[in-house]
Amino acid sequence: MRRIIVMVALLCAFVAGAAETPSIPAETKEQPFDKAQGEKDARMKWFREARFGLFIHWGVYSVPAGEWKDKKDYGEWFLEQTKMPVSEYKKFAKEFNPVKFDAKEWVRIAKDAGMKYIVITSKHHDGFGMFRSDMTDWCIKSTPFQRDPLKELADACKDAGIKFCFYHSIMDWHHPDWGQLRKWNDLAKGEPNMDRYTEYMKGQLKELLTRYGPIGIVWFDGEWEKPWTHERGVDLYNYCRSLQPDTIVNNRVGKGRAGMSGMDKDKGVGDYGTPEQEIPPTGFGAGVDWESCMTMNGHWGYNKYDQKWKSTETLVRNLIDCASKGGNYLLNVGPTSEGLIPSPSIERLAEMGKWMKVNGESIYGTQASPFVKTPWGRCTRKAINSRKTKIYLHVYNWPADGKLVIPGLKNKVKRASLLADGKALKVKAEDSSISITVPSEMPDKIATVIVLDVKGEPRVVVNNP
Repeated sequence: MRRIIVMVALLCAFVAGAAETPSIPAETKEQPFDKAQGEKDARMKWFREARFGLFIHWGVYSVPAGEWKDKKDYGEWFLEQTKMPVSEYKKFAKEFNPVKFDAKEWVRIAKDAGMKYIVITSKHHDGFGMFRSDMTDWCIKSTPFQRDPLKELADACKDAGIKFCFYHSIMDWHHPDWGQLRKWNDLAKGEPNMDRYTEYMKGQLKELLTRYGPIGIVWFDGEWEKPWTHERGVDLYNYCRSLQPDTIVNNRVGKGRAGMSGMDKDKGVGDYGTPEQEIPPTGFGAGVDWESCMTMNGHWGYNKYDQKWKSTETLVRNLIDCASKGGNYLLNVGPTSEGLIPSPSIERLAEMGKWMKVNGESIYGTQASPFVKTPWGRCTRKAINSRKTKIYLHVYNWPADGKLVIPGLKNKVKRASLLADGKALKVKAEDSSISITVPSEMPDKIATVIVLDVKGEPRVVVNNP
């Protein structure tokens, strides 16, 4: 009997020790995928060609619509900013009933704007799942709206030829096992357990990566708090790609991101950088993938009081600016709790679509400008073959004298024309520049695009003063 008791005690000690062993070893292997650069290039091809996507921040935080007590400046961070007890916040789920939601209409709006992919919040920092999850009731199942908006969007995207992607928060203010537990989370009991939380998150990610078809991007966020580590980021990256090897994962899965500038400063994890609410002054060089995510007004989630909308001109030029530096533009909308994209957003997207219908060739599949400075606007380029390149001049400042000067271009210009109508323009080569004779009036006040057909790869000479 004594021997049996000792053996049982040893077994219990072993089980207890195993329970305390972290699921992520200290020396986690780095990303094993894409050992050959060509493999990554093939996976990233659509992303590099797309250049323009729609971000959607949508959740139960749209119910208060930015307002609580005497303040009217809240958005998707409502729970954290108000420090409302979670038990009280959960009541918003009972009021979330987006009966006017129409997935096909949302996708049509995006496609007509010229967007090639959609990234929607499957779960933001409040932990609420915008899909029917088997892992928790804190999801769309707890609302009067018993449909699955992510499934409907995934199907609509497939029909329209749009890449469907989702945003998923690593940080979770609602879950009791997230390591940085909030004092106002009055429903959490016991000590947080990050291993248990990670398994929960993986469970939801498995649902998202196995039930909704091919996923273009897994867009992580909320990685900056201390409980998340580089090792956990590597493990989560590998987990996502084990489920869908062709999916793209942004760099917020790891810990290397340098704030809002979005690029990795230390050991990075993920496939591309994520500047937020800013566009880098210059690009990041050849072979570096990045995407600037930006709002149309001052909030990501719906705020009915925020009417400080960016102009269509600003939005189009932001898109051009990103493309001219080799990056993508992910432009956000924050739908209402009824399921409607705000009309000012729809109007601006429609106007952007009109510009893109004429000028999309100068954005899609282009590379960064070969010029260091372009005082008249921005520039993109596209290799047609080994002998020919198209250079797209996006002109903001129309020359008063009718002569657009392009300094430093040494290639022979075979033809110059307006992209909108194909009308040929006269070109004159000078010692260290070329001069293009343009119409007296600027055809497109937002950005007029002039196309240069040049021989070979662009060769630009920088004349330092």
